[in-house]
This record gives sequence, C-alpha cells and structure tokens, in this order.
Amino acid sequence: MNPPNKTRIYLSPPDIGELERRYVQEAFDSNWIAPLGPNVDGFEQELAAYVGSGHAAALVSGTAALHLALRLCGVGPGDEVVVSSLTFVASAAPVVQLGARCIFVDAETDSWNLDPALVAQLFEDRAREGRLPGALIVVHLYGQSADIDPLIELCDRYGVALIEDAAEALGATYKGKSPGSFGRAGIFSFNGNKIITSSGGGMLVSDDADLIAHARKLATQARDPAPHYEHTELGYNYRMSNVVAGIGRGQLATLDQKVAARRANFEHYVEGLGGLPGLEFQPEAAWGTHSRWLTCLTIDPQAFGTDREAIRLALEAENIEARPVWKPMHLQPVFQEAPMVGGAVSEDLFERGLCLPSGSSLSPADRERIIAIVRGCAR
Repeated sequence: MNPPNKTRIYLSPPDIGELERRYVQEAFDSNWIAPLGPNVDGFEQELAAYVGSGHAAALVSGTAALHLALRLCGVGPGDEVVVSSLTFVASAAPVVQLGARCIFVDAETDSWNLDPALVAQLFEDRAREGRLPGALIVVHLYGQSADIDPLIELCDRYGVALIEDAAEALGATYKGKSPGSFGRAGIFSFNGNKIITSSGGGMLVSDDADLIAHARKLATQARDPAPHYEHTELGYNYRMSNVVAGIGRGQLATLDQKVAARRANFEHYVEGLGGLPGLEFQPEAAWGTHSRWLTCLTIDPQAFGTDREAIRLALEAENIEARPVWKPMHLQPVFQEAPMVGGAVSEDLFERGLCLPSGSSLSPADRERIIAIVRGCAR
C-alpha cells in the first residue's frame, strides 16, 4: 500500500496553464464545440509551422493518424511493413488492422532507435526475393530522433514509403529539423502523458497536400461533396473537436518551455545519480537534440547491487510512478509469429531499462525525493 502522506509523483502528468483555458472558453462562448472549428484550423496551422511540414490534419489520436498514414501510403492486406520493435503497441497495431504484417527490426545503442544497418540488410534481402515491404515505420523513441538520413536514402532507393512515428518526439530535432517532417507522412500524439497534451488527440503531417486532404476526408466518414450524404469510399470518425484543439493550441504555445523543463529534469538526475556504478542514462545522439520527454536509464545489477525492478518497486513503495522501458513488440504474445531482425539490443534495454518521472511540472523537491530513493537502492 502506498504511504498516505506522500503525494503521488506521476511519470509524465499534464502541465496545463491559463492559455488553454482561454481557447477552450472561446469555444464555449461561441458555442463552437464540434464539429471542427477555428481551434482545429489554428492547431493544424501552428503545429505544421512548428515542425516544418506543409500540411497537417488534427485527429482523435496518434494511432488514428498512423492508421490513415498507412492506408494513404497504399498499405493493405498481404503487405509487409517494417516497424521498430522497441516501441508501444500503437506503432504496430494499425498495420495488422489493415490486413498487413509487421516485420520488426532491432534498435541501435547510440539512440535506442531503429538500426539503419539492419534495415539496409533487410531491404537488400527482400529486393533479391522480389517482395519489398509496403512501408517503413520508424519510431522516434522517448523524445529522441532516430538516424533519419540513411533511412531516407534506403526508402528512396527501394521505393518504400517512409512513415515517422514521432508521437514521443515533439520538440526534438534531427540536424536542426523536427522528426516527423522527413518522410511521406509523420504522426504526433497529444495523449495525456505526452510532452504536450490536448487530453487526447493526434496530428498527421505531410508536405503532400493531396495526402492530407484525403486524410481529412477519410477522417470525416469519407463524405463526398454533396448537399446530402454521399460516400464513394469508407472512412472513419477520426477528426478532432474544437474544444480538444483549443487545449492543444495553448499547450503548443509553451512547448519550448516544456522541453527546457524536461531537459532540466534530466540534468538534475545526471547530477544526482550519474556517479553511481552500473547506472547509465539514454545517450543523446550526435545528430540532434533530445527533448527528454522521459528520462530513461539502464541498470547493471551486478555493478549497481540491485536490478531495475527492485528500483521501480522501491519508488512505488514511496508513491512514485516509474516504468520499465517498452517491452519490444517481437516479445509480445500478440506478435509472436511476426518476423524479427536482430533483437539483442532492444531485449537488453527492456530487461535493464527504467523511465523516471519526467513531467515539466516536476518540482526540485520531487526530483530530490526520487534521487534519494534510487541512491538508496545502490550497493
């Protein structure tokens, strides 16, 4: 049982301000609750401008955005899609829901993201067999961009659509640009634990105006232009409401401050824990800025004196939420039949990896409380 006198510290709680209230109040005052509305239009324009994409469609979730991206890139029954294995299930589920099959690929140690060398070998093998995948989904993990340039080169060479799952990486950079803005389509999430939240919601971005226009149509039940309801294809109820978009607009306006606060959390953790034997933090890759959506570390139990799970339970006993690194998709029962390329890196990160509380509203006192508990677990 958690101590009743200890305030719960969550892994990544919402950090809401007055600007969000203003946008939502405007939606109520104008009675423009749904469907769509000025906040949706504004959020799409502002998010597209921030990440450097030409166009954006505001949707009910990042998962919906990925589903539409796959469909609009032509993925369907019988296709294969290459997916980062070290990720949340939402990166892979839409592939199967479209009747396609996942091929999972391992991470590399520089960033914990998709290993381009393994993708290169896979594409070469598939090209030789005459069955190239329909798309590649690269996940930008925990606030850090994957190494994009070699993946773009590979996808261009073999004619494979590149889709970026940047749900966790808003506010990060790759060579000065935003992850999510390089591929045929990119997706972002505004779930309650993300670096900015609209209580839920997601965004599909692309430089392809036709792709985004078609996405908006599919997301609005694929209604054709007509005074009545006319449908020549089947769609979904995926569009974001004007109220939700108002929260997102207010959050986006303070994104840079939220990134700075999370990076400050990371620096304090490094200062307080960095000297402990057997403890290593997720590195920041040379190609960009890590937003530190979550501060993640690995524990060598031999050197540290205890394992990752013991630390997590020690934190939980003091009413502090921490979480293991994602369990790789190739280890999930639902994907047990899916092919896997590599696996040792992501399996090791899951076995030894832990995510510490990282919210942008985390107080210095909270950080010191967490640091003291982790230090107390060391040999």
